[in-house]
Amino acid sequence: MIPPRPPLLKLSRRAALLGALGVASCARLPALSTEPAVETGAFAMVDGARLPYRIWSPPAGVPVRAVALALHGMADSRDAWEVSAPLFAAGGVALAAPDQRGFGATAERGVWPGTAALVDDAGTMLATLAGRFPGMPLFGVGESMGAAVLMVLDADRPATLGSTSLSGIALAAPAVWSRATMTALLRVGLFAVSHTVPELEMAGGPGQLRASDNNDALRRLSRDRLTLHRTRMDAVRGLVDLMDAAVAAAPHLTPPALLLYGGKDELVPKASTVAAWRLLPAGSRTAFYPGGYHLLLRDKGRAVPIGDVLAWMDNPLAPLPSGADYVAQGWLVAQPDDA
Repeated sequence: MIPPRPPLLKLSRRAALLGALGVASCARLPALSTEPAVETGAFAMVDGARLPYRIWSPPAGVPVRAVALALHGMADSRDAWEVSAPLFAAGGVALAAPDQRGFGATAERGVWPGTAALVDDAGTMLATLAGRFPGMPLFGVGESMGAAVLMVLDADRPATLGSTSLSGIALAAPAVWSRATMTALLRVGLFAVSHTVPELEMAGGPGQLRASDNNDALRRLSRDRLTLHRTRMDAVRGLVDLMDAAVAAAPHLTPPALLLYGGKDELVPKASTVAAWRLLPAGSRTAFYPGGYHLLLRDKGRAVPIGDVLAWMDNPLAPLPSGADYVAQGWLVAQPDDA
């Protein structure tokens, strides 16, 4: 039985946002002449853990021009990429989407594995893909929590990747809500609850918070047997630790890196994204979509940001087809220092 939620959990709307992040989570694309080939299996980790995956390969007649490791967000699974993977495959990118440790169908399901384990796993999976697709450009694509994992991994190369060559990282709505941009009350409440009742679970979805305008995708997420519908408080604390690490990694990213954010994102606060973007090194790219939600790559208008990612993979220095990079520059300049 889940104990009643203590008063400390009723901190503010921002506390509700953090809970939601822990529980929910103009370019033209080639038309799909046939469905992409979908393969299932499991990545083998050095400690014996097995991380189930799905790989969407380009349909017949579309050559593979790149491979991407796609990392899902908090409480999600490999199924997170069902909506966007066919578009990546149509553009010639084989997308490999695993269940990250502690999520999906992994043996540690529901238990937070720690930032180091998530980053180590991502490095091992990238090395595995590099061996399977020798000579092929290799990218990391992350959503929310998965994007934060890639930020930490990328900033600590070569320690995290060894000799594995990574062509770039594309980060959709990266989870960068660090403690530095939280209110003092929220920080204290999170510390108190996660340390006194770490096994307390937060149940339910994001409530009134809207993660996407794609209701079909949201229903699929809520009904997917691999989705975690309860999140332990120590896992929420672990997510915040990861977000702290991602923000610390921001100045040390190795370009090319592309960060995408939607103007209607209700889960990662705007101020946190602005603060993280201002830390990025020269050569990093940002893209802003005024009508985009947190699940940018699952929104009804997902073809636009996915088209931008595909174009960026082809040429990281060229302007994005949608112009979202220019929009991002103006949007960032317009934000106050305390945005």
